[in-house]
Amino acid sequence: MAFGTQDDSDDVMNEINMTPLVDVMLVLLIIFIITVPVMKHSVNVDLPRATSTPQDAKPDTIRLSVDAQGRYFWNEQPISEDALLPRLQAEAGRVPQPELHLRGDRDARYDSVAQALAAAQRSGLRKIGFVTEPRNP
Repeated sequence: MAFGTQDDSDDVMNEINMTPLVDVMLVLLIIFIITVPVMKHSVNVDLPRATSTPQDAKPDTIRLSVDAQGRYFWNEQPISEDALLPRLQAEAGRVPQPELHLRGDRDARYDSVAQALAAAQRSGLRKIGFVTEPRNP
């Protein structure tokens, strides 16, 4: 055993092993061959042209207010408690259904606001929101 000689097994490999690279490229090629026909699955159809424009109907907003004395106001117009439910039912039947913005006075009794909310729910209105003012710091 001489210290100055080297075995052939300890030589540094100077060539790149191409087998893993070829395997990866073949797998990618197979994946692309399978997925490309799946991606283009539409049928070419010559559709007719129309000149109509789509209607973007925005629903109206109903402002229902309850003042400190428990009176109701429909878009700032006074309305009686008896006429409130039939009017809400008529509005609930419209297409598109309007939004109801319920505004209750700070000093109003909870009972008055709750009755207006219950009438809106019974009428079938689906979009009901409360309007408040931000608190000043």
